[in-house]
Amino acid sequence: MERPRRKSRAVQVGNVQVGGGAPVSVQSMTVSKTFDVKTSLSEINQLADAGADIVRVAVPRPEDAEALTDIVQGSPVPIVADIHFNYQYALKAIDSGVAKVRINPGNIGKEQWEKEVLLAAKDAGIPIRIGVNSGSLEKDILDKYGYPQPEALFESAMRHVEICTSHGFEDIVISVKHSDVFFMIQAYRLLAERTDFPLHLGVTESGSLQSGSIKSSIGIGSLLADGIGDTIRVSLTSDSVNEVKLGHQILKSLRLGRPGVNIIACPTCGRLEGNLFEIVERVEEAVEAANFSKDLNVALMGCAVNGPGEAAGADLGVSLGRGRAHLFKRGVVLKTVPEEDIVETVLEVIANWEDEPVEAE
Repeated sequence: MERPRRKSRAVQVGNVQVGGGAPVSVQSMTVSKTFDVKTSLSEINQLADAGADIVRVAVPRPEDAEALTDIVQGSPVPIVADIHFNYQYALKAIDSGVAKVRINPGNIGKEQWEKEVLLAAKDAGIPIRIGVNSGSLEKDILDKYGYPQPEALFESAMRHVEICTSHGFEDIVISVKHSDVFFMIQAYRLLAERTDFPLHLGVTESGSLQSGSIKSSIGIGSLLADGIGDTIRVSLTSDSVNEVKLGHQILKSLRLGRPGVNIIACPTCGRLEGNLFEIVERVEEAVEAANFSKDLNVALMGCAVNGPGEAAGADLGVSLGRGRAHLFKRGVVLKTVPEEDIVETVLEVIANWEDEPVEAE
């Protein structure tokens, strides 16, 4: 069953299409100082290797703006310049060849400055992301609503959409990030109902790897499940590579991600036979390291009650018994192997996977 998606305009960010029915792209942001080109490019390459489609870099200083040309030329993925306060850095970023500029309308300053950025972006043929955050709304809007409510974020975004369109600029991506997951979801739903611009999803300031993963999965996942969202960034107080990994896990859980192995594991209970905790951990680590391009569901189950049924429903399944395990391929028992051989056997089967039906040994 194909998941219905909100229809949005297509925007080109370098070689990555955002919106217009394109696959949902995963973004992250470097934590390196942008002026440190060598370190920044090293982090960008790590993010790209982890699966980042687009990477954003902060440009708070003139030396950061000066470094953008070298970063753009050395990056394997499109670079987005994140601009706050100083519109001249945005102009410099555009001259440096970035694929997109992100501005926060609440702190970019005068409308004339925003206009200059828009005209420069239009001449360069690159999009702008209007990035509204709950923590930096315009004073009059905050005074009107008293708190960064969903309607306040929506009003701020649309105010700056109107500025863009009044100058003939419509190559826009919008985000309305909030640290409150419920408000974030409502703000994006308002945008989805009333505009057709592509939407960049994210929960801002979501927290640590544990709490941020929960908030981001709920906020981003809820919207994607409703067909809303064209590109995502998971914001974590953690290694930026974790943002990319979690982003792809969210997509994969909704059958929206790129091909790859999806691990399913039972929660365990008193019926557990064998060391499923270690098996799952080892399989996940090995699958991640191997970066298989095969699109498979692998179920690792710990007992003979639900195990055979769940394992049989996956592409490849394991059901533990006493010191051994049954391996299933789409409902057919392939073989029985000793527990100590499970991990190696699973990886071997994945590596040599073919869709043709097989007979049990």
